[in-house]
Amino acid sequence: MTAAIVVGYTATDAGADAAALGARLARSTGAELHLVTVLPAEGTRSAVVPKERAYEDHIRAQARQWLQGAIVRLPRDVAAVGHVRIAESFAEGLIAAGEEFGARLIVIGAAGGSILGRHRLGTVASELLHSSTIPVALAPAGTATEDDHALPRVTAAVGNRPGADVLLDEASALAAAGRVDLRLVSLVPFDVPPGLDTGAIRVVGDEHADHVRAIAEELLPDGSNVAVEEAPGDSVEDAVANLSWLPGEIVLVGSSRLAQPRRLFLGSTAAKMLHELPVPMIVVPRTRGEAGDR
Repeated sequence: MTAAIVVGYTATDAGADAAALGARLARSTGAELHLVTVLPAEGTRSAVVPKERAYEDHIRAQARQWLQGAIVRLPRDVAAVGHVRIAESFAEGLIAAGEEFGARLIVIGAAGGSILGRHRLGTVASELLHSSTIPVALAPAGTATEDDHALPRVTAAVGNRPGADVLLDEASALAAAGRVDLRLVSLVPFDVPPGLDTGAIRVVGDEHADHVRAIAEELLPDGSNVAVEEAPGDSVEDAVANLSWLPGEIVLVGSSRLAQPRRLFLGSTAAKMLHELPVPMIVVPRTRGEAGDR
């Protein structure tokens, strides 16, 4: 994962959180960081907003100033560039920028009013999580105020539904680029048909764990550590709450099976995890992009 990382930046706490997470991932993987502020296209503005050229120039200059201020506050060893884009929506502008720069990730912060250390989806996040062609990373509220942790470990929540192979590839690539351990949390107990015998669930879970571990070990460099844990608890929420999390860790989940090819769609499992997660989450499209998609 050495390609670019795009951060959706606004001069708010959420923008600062997104920039902090983007910087953490960029430092760990050697990626270039692109901070992008999206301004509304003229046709989307209210009729009461002036459309004079001087006003347009002022807004763009202010956006560039905010971006420069954000870049100055980033760690010195992070290569970062600021961009101002015009689009019908913030999410549309971020997706276009991500495709332009060949980004492997789009990073955004939590909506206003979020509890410290938790996620809350706003309009931009919801639009991205139902339309993006690129994996989306969600920064919990307060990420910018945390210690500047290096990426200590990558966790992937893997089940046996379509798209698990793409998720495993992305998680392995991130762990390899960051030179950190990979933890695979099995969601198989929540994927099996209702009413299945407990013993049968155990057999299916054990076979799945051995299978995904073997695949991950092939994808990772020699000497990399891969651990598999079964999600503890009777529900997804219980499992997330009972798992241990390292400061600075990140978890990857797959897009819903309802998603269109090479597009995101936040499924019920990921949505439930978000309620309890104290760490950043990356949502990965369930199918790979093809030439011309990015």
